[in-house]
Amino acid sequence: MAENNQPVFTIEKLYVKDLSVEVPNAPQVFLERETPQINVQLRTDGKQVGEGVFEVMLTVTVAAKLAEEKNVFLVEVSQGGLFQIRNVPETDLEPIMMIGCANILFPYARETVSDAVTRAGFQPVLLTPVNFEALYQARKNQGQGDGAAGGAEQPAPETPVQ
Repeated sequence: MAENNQPVFTIEKLYVKDLSVEVPNAPQVFLERETPQINVQLRTDGKQVGEGVFEVMLTVTVAAKLAEEKNVFLVEVSQGGLFQIRNVPETDLEPIMMIGCANILFPYARETVSDAVTRAGFQPVLLTPVNFEALYQARKNQGQGDGAAGGAEQPAPETPVQ
C-alpha cells in the first residue's frame, strides 16, 4: 500500500516551555519618559524526541533599554511544539523544523511576549512578522547549518514599542 509512504506532518502539542520576565529597575523605570530601545533576538532549535516526533523550540528574547543603558525590561519565552514528521527525506527535516515549525510557533510566542510585557506594566511589544525562510538561508550561507539538532540565533527586524 502506497499510503504508508506518504509524508506526514502534524502538530501534536504546542506549549510554553519557559517564560522569564525581569524589570530590574522598578519602580523608578516607570517614571522615565524616554522611549526605550527594543532589541529582539530569535533562536530556533529542533531535535528528535521519539520515532517520527520532533520537538521544535522557538526562543524569543526582547530587551528594552534606555539611552544610558538602563535596563527597562527583559522578556524571554521559549515556545515549544511537538510535531510528527514522517516519510520525508532526511535533508528536508531541518528546513521543515527551522522554517515550517517556526512559522507555526511564532504567533504563539508573539502573543506570550506581548502579554508578559503588558503584565509587567508596559505598553505591549508587538513583534513584526518574521521571514524564517530568509533567516534559515542566511544561517546556511554563514555555514551554521549542521543538521536538524542545530539552532539559529538571529536578530529580528526592528520592533517599535506600540
